Amino acid sequence: MSEAERDTPCGLHLYWDEAVTAYDFGPGHPMDPTRLALTMRLVEALGLTTAPGVTVRAAPPAGDSTLGLVHTGEYVEAVRRVAADPGSTDRRHGLGTEDNWAFAAQHTASALIAGQSVAAAEAVWSGEARHAVNFAGGLHHAMPGRASGFCVYNDPALAIARLLELGAERVAYVDVDVHHGDGVQQAFWDDPRVLTVSIHEHPATLFPETGWSTETGGPNAPGSAANLPLHAGTGDSGWLRAFHALVPELLAAFRPQVLVSQHGADTHVEDPLAHLAVTVDAQRIIAESMHELAHRYADGRWVATGGGGYAVVDVVPRAWTHLVATAAGQPVDPATETPEGWRAEVLRRTGRQAPLRMTDGAEPHWRDFHDHGYDPGDRLDQAILAARRAVYPHHGLLP
Repeated sequence: MSEAERDTPCGLHLYWDEAVTAYDFGPGHPMDPTRLALTMRLVEALGLTTAPGVTVRAAPPAGDSTLGLVHTGEYVEAVRRVAADPGSTDRRHGLGTEDNWAFAAQHTASALIAGQSVAAAEAVWSGEARHAVNFAGGLHHAMPGRASGFCVYNDPALAIARLLELGAERVAYVDVDVHHGDGVQQAFWDDPRVLTVSIHEHPATLFPETGWSTETGGPNAPGSAANLPLHAGTGDSGWLRAFHALVPELLAAFRPQVLVSQHGADTHVEDPLAHLAVTVDAQRIIAESMHELAHRYADGRWVATGGGGYAVVDVVPRAWTHLVATAAGQPVDPATETPEGWRAEVLRRTGRQAPLRMTDGAEPHWRDFHDHGYDPGDRLDQAILAARRAVYPHHGLLP
């Protein structure tokens, strides 16, 4: 994509309903919904909601038939039951546990977030919008019959399942959250119509302890899953090198009709729950890369979600505002000052000082794996090569 094309409005549906902030496990839980509200306030303060080609939409909650595309009816009823009695637990379904506290809006807020991602998929598939973003989504750990990792309903998997229901034959899912996208991988493990790619911190050091490079899909879909685990401490240059060494070639071989992406901001060096060392500036570059790849390989059809991210003030709002701006074809200069009104809102809500600029001051660069070759003594390159060796032959590619 040329620079002119990259900066041209593409037609973006931004899905937002203030009620998604009811997805709230309670005081002290890392999944603080303040991060969602502060993101939307920053998007608004920078004028992105009124930018050319941008439409802000609110979709209805996903109904039982839609939830049933991924989740069991028994599980949906369990979510409702626990929500009706937030003091209860249902460990068999992962509810009321250490990670997934019970709360009164557990079903309604979760179904609402899922509904936004499903509507985003429908809009992109129908051609109503080229791109769609639901940064409240990205709840990629939820399994068909249980909650996991702060996730109740798996909205990216539901969006993909809806695309398949509408007739899509090839959907690519790329997940750059610090945690492995295990729930989405599990949902489509044996489905050759879906390629899941996850780049994440190594399972030896982080939940959910899956996402080894040897996980490459079920017997009916060999090569449908690709995983690149990165060692703790990996920073901008290694993260970007890994992404560009794996994702573009897989998408070129798979030829997706739609790209669905998950942009967890918890890869950041300041995130309290993980151990990578990425900056907002590298996260912005990945969003730009996803945008370009969607145009190059999926005719521009791109559904983007948020995900994890627990540095509520300093990281998440800026990372996802850059995502929205990129999808809108209205990129925000990293040197831009955060609006004074937004900083006042941050102080009012959290008692904390907001970041002053849309950058961490980094200027990320990376050595391209293809141009600069493989270093057998470098553990990042060892991880890249292991992932390529595991999955590339299934796509007719040379590692």
